[in-house]
Amino acid sequence: MRVLLLRERDTTRLDDIERYRLRRMLQEIKAKKGRGTELISLYIPAGRPISDVMNVLRQEYSTATNIKDRTTRHHVLDALTAVIQRLKLFRTTPPNGLVIFAGYVAGDAPGDEKMEVYVIEPPQRLRTWLYRCDSRFWTEILEEMVEEHEAYGLLAMDRGEAAFAILRGKSLEIVEEITSGVPSKHRAGGQSARRFERIREQKIHEFYKRIGEYATKIFLKEKDLKGIIVGGPGPAKHEFLKGDYLHYELRDKVLGVFDIGYSGEEGIYELAKRARDVIKDVRYVREQEALDELLYHISRDTGLAIYGEQEVRRALELGAVDKLLISEGLKKKRVWGKCPSCGKTYELVIREHEIAKCPKCHITLNIEKEKHLVEELAEIAKAYGTEVVLFSTESDAGKSLLRIFGGIAAILRYKV
Repeated sequence: MRVLLLRERDTTRLDDIERYRLRRMLQEIKAKKGRGTELISLYIPAGRPISDVMNVLRQEYSTATNIKDRTTRHHVLDALTAVIQRLKLFRTTPPNGLVIFAGYVAGDAPGDEKMEVYVIEPPQRLRTWLYRCDSRFWTEILEEMVEEHEAYGLLAMDRGEAAFAILRGKSLEIVEEITSGVPSKHRAGGQSARRFERIREQKIHEFYKRIGEYATKIFLKEKDLKGIIVGGPGPAKHEFLKGDYLHYELRDKVLGVFDIGYSGEEGIYELAKRARDVIKDVRYVREQEALDELLYHISRDTGLAIYGEQEVRRALELGAVDKLLISEGLKKKRVWGKCPSCGKTYELVIREHEIAKCPKCHITLNIEKEKHLVEELAEIAKAYGTEVVLFSTESDAGKSLLRIFGGIAAILRYKV
């Protein structure tokens, strides 16, 4: 049985490692298949009495005794028994509710099946009741909870163009770019110049209206929109915000206005950097800041930047690491196992799906314990008060960390 309890947590407060651990566990559970409709998924909402759930399960047990296929009947009854036994460990439903997955998971060979039970307290308050017996585990509700929903709208504009983007968690998405067609200022004098200027001002006014319409269409539908950041190289951004162009609900969400050198797509990326203090808790920003700091120490040769698994591990165990940079794309694990031939015990770092073998005898080790490298290094880091920055594999910063530094780097407190 595997248990993961995130008591009284909300996903906005989950740190990156907790979120990563739960997401990875759900991916493993989702990939498992049963021989037939015999894998049980049980979602118990917060506040529902355990006694009520027990009554439902006993009724399901009684119904399952009528299943015609002998193997399926046996597997379903065993899974229900396993769920009931786990529920007996709880006097009351945990504050966030409870999720249990149980059943015989099919192995590689026919008839190679193993009972597996997972007990998870969700990171958010669960409000859904679900009992499902199927050929797979229903993980969708938990997966939705783990996703990073908090979003920011970014608008980079001047009188000639505007770009709209959504910054959510680890991704910055350019949603739309528009241009105004407003002509440059007329240099000639006289009546024609004044008329030209009136036409130009009218076109600018119409462009601001279009920006407001696009902002409404793009930002207002984001139910988890925390705020909007506006930037641009000239006075246009202030004119736009002072005028009655932006929807009143969006006006209340403007968190900052920044002077930047560009508008359009290039301005969006500059705006995301300039607004770091406002949106500092967003994962995209944390990743970029950490990578910039690492590159600064490397370029200045301060001796405070290292990379590579062995070097970083040594510095972590000395308590010398101030900030650990690690990629969730690091598909390695640390295993502890004993060789059945020579009897020696080994600690090895191997790839996620690699078989651990004795370095001397080349025989498969009897694994006693294993841990994903990301989780293991993060645990060492936290024991020394080290900040952990987990990089995604989707952001530009995350791709750079994995490609250039192998997915592991560190910024030191002092030289080692």
